[in-house]
Amino acid sequence: MGLIMSMKRIKLAGVAAILALGASTSGASASYCGDGNVVKFAGISWESGAFITEVMMKILEKGYDCQVDAIPGNSITLEQATANNDIQIFAEEWIGRSDIWNKAVELDQVVAVGQTFVGASEGWFVPDYVINGDPARQIAPMAPDLKSVSQLSDPEIVKLFTDPEEPSKGRFLNCPSGWTCEGISTAKLEAYKLDENYVNFRPGTGTALDSAITSAYLQGEPILFYYWSPTAIMGKFKLAQLEEPAYSDACWSELSKSDGKREEGCAFPGVDVAYGVNSTFAKDAPEIIAILEKATFPLEDVNGSLAFMVDNSVDAPVAAEEFLKTKADVWGQWVSDEARAKIEESLK
Repeated sequence: MGLIMSMKRIKLAGVAAILALGASTSGASASYCGDGNVVKFAGISWESGAFITEVMMKILEKGYDCQVDAIPGNSITLEQATANNDIQIFAEEWIGRSDIWNKAVELDQVVAVGQTFVGASEGWFVPDYVINGDPARQIAPMAPDLKSVSQLSDPEIVKLFTDPEEPSKGRFLNCPSGWTCEGISTAKLEAYKLDENYVNFRPGTGTALDSAITSAYLQGEPILFYYWSPTAIMGKFKLAQLEEPAYSDACWSELSKSDGKREEGCAFPGVDVAYGVNSTFAKDAPEIIAILEKATFPLEDVNGSLAFMVDNSVDAPVAAEEFLKTKADVWGQWVSDEARAKIEESLK
């Protein structure tokens, strides 16, 4: 956490200097947009990132007359595009997680702006009923003593999470390939010496990951997987996070490098999520930076919006419009009075 926070302080100092040049949200249109530039966002595919991106795009478009666009891709390619200024804003950057991002920070190509949300977590999970059972569903505890990743090498535990395609091993459900969390969990499997016991299964998409978890949970089946909050699944299902060795900067430094050592594993660091912004753009668009500095989403509102998406079978743009309609008390504090009025008028 120390390394991440120190990087954040350094970059926030840079952002403060940018803001000191005269950033203001008092006008209805930012100068960057007034000059006809397009603000390109990373087209993040996971639920919370897609939702937050849509909200911020609508705020800039409807409140500040900006031309906006979202460029699709996986997190690694989108982070590199942000470093290159092919994309200007990565709305949900988990600071310190990515080797690509860390290198871009060192080269002063990107800055972390504000806090997208606070209080999130991530790790390796099993359904709570695996440990404690679920009397209401007549599910008996399957591994009542399971608490830690150190127990995952136990043959009985491996058998509990049997891979259907390779029954001699268990299955660990990872993130999709190309997501930063996929590389980290793959490194952890090696560091915990579990790569020979478990199939490192990578679903094709975030939707496929959610579907696999949902299907197993509703059927009361055992499943071992990586997950994070904020998400609809974390709000809808009762999950148990497995303990890991304590986080350390040295351990994490190796795990987060593509060519790092895999001699020890440790817990994920405390979550620090910001708007990842190209440094050149930050200097050219101080008015937009000032908005991002204020735009912190309450975690409960993010979880609520994601549950709204799932329960109503709607996509991120619809959820973003619902958020703007019902949470003006939240986002209205991020923008000028004139921009707020324009956004509210656009929603009628």
